[in-house]
Amino acid sequence: MNIFLALLMIAASVELMPGDKAPDFTAEATDGSHISLHNYIGKSNVILYFYPEDMTKGCTIEACNFRDTHDKFAKANTVILGVSLDDRNKHEEFTKKDNLNFPLLVDKDSVICRAYGVPVDFEKYAARWTFLIGKDGKIIQVYHEVDPRNHATQLLEAVWEYNKAHKN
Repeated sequence: MNIFLALLMIAASVELMPGDKAPDFTAEATDGSHISLHNYIGKSNVILYFYPEDMTKGCTIEACNFRDTHDKFAKANTVILGVSLDDRNKHEEFTKKDNLNFPLLVDKDSVICRAYGVPVDFEKYAARWTFLIGKDGKIIQVYHEVDPRNHATQLLEAVWEYNKAHKN
């Protein structure tokens, strides 16, 4: 039985690296629409950022920084998608409260978290991890240590560097 549990734990853990194909997903967004990663393949880069909870201090700082740099990301042909385990109503409240200009995705059952190997604490809070995904659908960079105060700027620099190297 112990061997079975160990194998199950190994199979359940995912460690995505730069160059890996990003797992596809479909999730409900803030506005009730459904967003799939495959809709962006061949069209734009994607910032898929996971965060613990709507309307908490660090998450608000991070989301507002993405909001404030949204136009720069758009000019760099990059979309921003936030993911947490909060429900759509809480995402809507967060979006309205802080005038967020990008979709927040509902991952209530942590399906996206599991696909990307993102740890979930107390079955409620996703770790603050980010995946920068190229328009080819491959992971460009993985960020496990994120400072919400400067993460948007860090990603913007990485996107411009990637675009320059790949003539996007």
